[in-house]
Amino acid sequence: MSLFFQVLASGSRGNAILVCSARTRVLVDAGTTCKDLVGRLGRTPVEAKSLHAVLITHEHTDHVSAAGTLSRKFNLPVYMTRGTLENLPSNIGQCASVTIFATGKSFEIGDLLIHPFATSHDAVEPAGFIIEKDGLRLGICTDLGIATNLVKVRLKGCHGLVLEANHDVDRLLGGPYPWFLKQRIRSAHGHLSNEEACSVLEAVHHDGLRCVIFAHLSETNNHPDLVLESSQKLRRSPRWECVRFELGKQDDIAAAIELA
Repeated sequence: MSLFFQVLASGSRGNAILVCSARTRVLVDAGTTCKDLVGRLGRTPVEAKSLHAVLITHEHTDHVSAAGTLSRKFNLPVYMTRGTLENLPSNIGQCASVTIFATGKSFEIGDLLIHPFATSHDAVEPAGFIIEKDGLRLGICTDLGIATNLVKVRLKGCHGLVLEANHDVDRLLGGPYPWFLKQRIRSAHGHLSNEEACSVLEAVHHDGLRCVIFAHLSETNNHPDLVLESSQKLRRSPRWECVRFELGKQDDIAAAIELA
């Protein structure tokens, strides 16, 4: 096993992704309850007690709610930007230890090389990650209003991608959210639509891309069928025929993926 990953939870009510090599096991975000995350991990090859670290993308509750409890319970270091640390919700509590990273500066956790990069979202200092092992690269990029040139450069060359497809524009604009919230979601610091996610994929496609997980689907403003419909053109194109497409789920773990 060179690089293994599994989306444990994905959506507006909580997010977490397990990423592993043969030696190192990390969790990217911890946005459900600690009990829930431990249970979900129990359905994977990795138990919570064998994790080595937690990586946090930003301070919103659906990405950090279990970070403190999980860290204290299993003595896990938590990696985040300084802006994220200084703006964590107060109910997260203390972490066993915190390591500050800066976007644009790579670091190692065990035998995994982590490349954090800045994203555009209404958080203080949000980050996406490229996680690399032996030349294999997994890109994780959710919660972004626009995919900047920097984001596209970072994601190009990845063999696996976890990419936000948060909403269908028509469903959002015709839905029950108040106008200010619709504006926030559609802003440059909000969330990617299905169509925007597909546009990003077109921009970063290369022959080595093996799988794409559409993540952070809104339960109110999106539906798996709408994501699949939006990506149909990609999935039917010969240049995409070797790429596996999956959907991250809110209430269940997604399929495990191995990049080798």
